Amino acid sequence: MARLNPIPLLLAASLFGVTPALHAAGPKPTAVPDTMEQRLLACATCHGKRGEGARKNETYPPLAGKTEGYLYNQLLNFRDGRRKYAVMNYVLGFLSDEYLREIAQYYARLPPAHPPPMTGASSKVLARGEALVTQGDASRKLPACDECHGKSLTGMPPFIPGLVGLSQGYISRQMGAWKARNRRAKEPDCMAEIAALLTAEEISAVGGWLASLPAPAGAPPPAAQAASLPMECGSITQR
Repeated sequence: MARLNPIPLLLAASLFGVTPALHAAGPKPTAVPDTMEQRLLACATCHGKRGEGARKNETYPPLAGKTEGYLYNQLLNFRDGRRKYAVMNYVLGFLSDEYLREIAQYYARLPPAHPPPMTGASSKVLARGEALVTQGDASRKLPACDECHGKSLTGMPPFIPGLVGLSQGYISRQMGAWKARNRRAKEPDCMAEIAALLTAEEISAVGGWLASLPAPAGAPPPAAQAASLPMECGSITQR
């Protein structure tokens, strides 16, 4: 009989404010405060105690300072199966909309986490990535990334996330998931449409250039979403 992996069970229990009994006997556990910060220590193993992410493992992005609407929609996407990652799907599977909103609000209020720049891309690849991010490609009706994610690439509240501080590997995997339609959002799924226009080499170039950027000094996200975007995008609406 296959052995049950206890990790998702423990994470889910922590999010529900439950401390599972791991031993039949032993000293009485010390009481801990039932706060959102305490509960979200369940997420710290992967995303860091303050939502700073785990740069050594590029699967786990920073959450701190991401826009609230984006975080909320992604939690819903994991819970409802539009995004696929077994641990996230399991841990969030029984959480209510209201609780997911609280989690999103908690991480959105934390100071943004901007890890040091990191990329091994060549100057040629970086130049191609910069061109795509800042200019797009009008001949393919491909908008520039900064038209939606902001000129500082720190996001556009409430639904568009920042791109600064993400690793090349994480960006490439997410763009690949959209391209393969393994990651989905509310239609019209603009990121899937954009990813479909990009080659694997271009996706790698975009990720490489974004990962090479230092944290912007004194450049918070814009106060409000732009009046118009270059294309229709279902993910900028509340679910």
